[in-house]
Amino acid sequence: MFRLLALTLAFFSLLMGSQIYAVPTKEIAARQIGNLQCNIDRLSIVAGLAKTQSTLKKLATNSTATASSVQSVIDSVSGAQGAIGVIGKALLTGQAAPAAARDQVQGNLTAAHDALAAISSTDTATTASLQKALTQLGNAEQAGLGVVANCK
Repeated sequence: MFRLLALTLAFFSLLMGSQIYAVPTKEIAARQIGNLQCNIDRLSIVAGLAKTQSTLKKLATNSTATASSVQSVIDSVSGAQGAIGVIGKALLTGQAAPAAARDQVQGNLTAAHDALAAISSTDTATTASLQKALTQLGNAEQAGLGVVANCK
């Protein structure tokens, strides 16, 4: 009788212990999958950066006067996209998003914005393209802020 009682107590202790440890795992998984707004923000930053890259590549091709400066912005946007890829892979494999990758996204977006804002041109078509790229980048940055706010 004592053995049965001890075995039952050990089973329930193990069961209760596993429930305590399972709760945070579920919370992490739910947070990483994200709610609807979180996933909209994630998609928006990816799409926004792709649009920005497209505009920048056309600008680099069409305006030789600003091509080297635009290439610097392209490199920063590519760096942000790469870091987002690292975060995405981590989330898809059930791991926590690396803090270093989040910092790289923020740093690259800031560098891209600052470099893009510093470019000027007297050509109206180039100026319009620069403004378009700046607006697209700003929209991507806003989506990134949405990810930070909504993906918790």
